[in-house]
Amino acid sequence: MNPNTPLRRMRGFSLIELMVSLLIGLLVMGAAIGIFLSNRQAFRATENISQVQESARTAFELMARDIREAGGNPCVNNLPIANVINSPADRWWTDLQQWGTAVRGYGNAEAFPDAGFGTATAQRLAGTDAIQLLSGEDQVVTISAHNPGATQFTLNTDVGSLGFSAGDLMLACNSRQASLFQASSAGGTQVMHAAGGSPGNCSGNLGLVAEGAACSGRPVFTYAAPNSVLVRMHATRWYIANNARGRRSLYQSRTTGGAIANEEVVEGVADMEITYLLRGGTVYVDAATVAGAWGDVIATRVELTLESPENVGVDGGRLDRQLVQVTTLRNRNS
Repeated sequence: MNPNTPLRRMRGFSLIELMVSLLIGLLVMGAAIGIFLSNRQAFRATENISQVQESARTAFELMARDIREAGGNPCVNNLPIANVINSPADRWWTDLQQWGTAVRGYGNAEAFPDAGFGTATAQRLAGTDAIQLLSGEDQVVTISAHNPGATQFTLNTDVGSLGFSAGDLMLACNSRQASLFQASSAGGTQVMHAAGGSPGNCSGNLGLVAEGAACSGRPVFTYAAPNSVLVRMHATRWYIANNARGRRSLYQSRTTGGAIANEEVVEGVADMEITYLLRGGTVYVDAATVAGAWGDVIATRVELTLESPENVGVDGGRLDRQLVQVTTLRNRNS
């Protein structure tokens, strides 16, 4: 330091200058933090909207697949059906009338006949619509031989490659009739349709009986090769329920091995409203209006209300979106 430098030129910042500098620094830092938080909020909102859209795509794709195929089977749709499966009240998927209509909707105040509304995990929530769908699966196999006395079908394909197993609901059909039964066993190229099981078959015979007639009087019917086929049946319900984490989700009930499995499909589905287009109609109507005309439903309009996973709305709550998809029943599109 030059000893000749005046002391007044060697002083530091004054208190006022220091405070002004700190204030300017705080303002710059506050602006930077504000921009960061704004960008972070925008990113979270965009990400949540993307998840909502992805959830909607998944839900609509899986539901539409079941709706499109409702009522489908490898034979003529209006064939008489011999149903030999026992039909207790809690086994909706064994009801022949349900298989005949293929589609059954439930309004937001109409509970399933075998299960009421509830708030526990996987129980359908009141105030939400639901739909029940039945059809044959895609894998159809030719019957190469049928021994009614031994209640045995011999197929032209190993059942292992088809995924057939004991307890599956099966449909055998040809140009004359169809028979709905539960496989008592399956292995190799054989599928059995013996009486008994759970819910089981009331008879090993697959012939038709008059409405209301006892199953014990059911006649024998032989599905002759090569014009007879076998297919596994597919029964599902779609509805809204709480999941184990306390959020609303889209659930599917489906048949598996003669029982029903309830599976969570998409989380964050808060509500579902379904309306139906009847053959010859011009507007979509609710389930109550369809009443007993489920066999005339040719299309559905499904509206889902989906919620974002996080609270990223401007009001501090979850974002929600209402999305709609219209699906035509392929087997009634004529």
